[in-house]
Amino acid sequence: MKKTTAITRNSLSGPLDDVAADAGHLEHPPRVGFFTDTSVCIGCKACEVACKEWNLVPETGFDLLGMSFDNTGELGANSWRHVAFIEQQAPSRAPEQAKATVDLPMPSFDLPGAGSGAESRTDFRWLMSSDVCKHCTHAGCLDVCPTGALFRTEFGTVVVQQDICNGCGYCVSGCPYGVIERREGDGRAHKCTLCYDRLKGGSQPACAQACPTQSIQFGPLDELRQRAAARVDELHAGGVTEARLYGEDPNDGVGGDGAFFLLLDEPEVYGLPPDPVVPTRDLPRMWGFAGAAAGAMLTAVVAVFAGSRRP
Repeated sequence: MKKTTAITRNSLSGPLDDVAADAGHLEHPPRVGFFTDTSVCIGCKACEVACKEWNLVPETGFDLLGMSFDNTGELGANSWRHVAFIEQQAPSRAPEQAKATVDLPMPSFDLPGAGSGAESRTDFRWLMSSDVCKHCTHAGCLDVCPTGALFRTEFGTVVVQQDICNGCGYCVSGCPYGVIERREGDGRAHKCTLCYDRLKGGSQPACAQACPTQSIQFGPLDELRQRAAARVDELHAGGVTEARLYGEDPNDGVGGDGAFFLLLDEPEVYGLPPDPVVPTRDLPRMWGFAGAAAGAMLTAVVAVFAGSRRP
């Protein structure tokens, strides 16, 4: 249990050492989160099913979207986990590396490309990733909520209280990732809670427990960041030079995410914004401009009245 003697100054952007203390939790456990390693995701959707079962998230029906095997499409009020299936042409090889003939060996049980590098990969590949709420250090949804329905937990996560939510929708436009959504027929906002009830009981989130390949890893955020950096180094050493981390940097536009990813392509390929920024980051500058405009207007009004009183 971590103890903080004083609440840190509330900030609007940039790194924040202790988000729980910033929210008023003077004694709290370490901040926890998700590290999703997309390089080992097999697209089984066990995380989606476990999330719906544990959190009683309504089903949305079986609706193939005509976009590979993806039948959820995106995160929303009824999809707190979304497994993306992305079929793409593999990075092109240099002409001198291409083989003029293809040798067809006897069938085997080895995986295609096993034991070889990127130069032997097939022309197409699958990119799979289980997306989720990022539980940002500076959460735009939380900052703009007028009722206090959204709050920061002692674990550093962000949770919606449906009994307080009035359905105004400010949080929907305040999220730079487009995660949170109002449920049709309900009107209130819903999103991933990182299984807050399970955390309080000492258990890990349902999605992480159900993941068969440990693509979704749960734990203290600092440990996950170290583990992720080591994993990127391992992939680079193995020839997967396109591997990179997304959302782990405390200096990004949201102060770093509580749920971050290892990607094998640009964020846009996975439907993620390349440079997310919390809307409240620019509040001081906006108020400064507003103050300057108000001052200029007041000066102009005073000058007009002063001029009209002259004989």
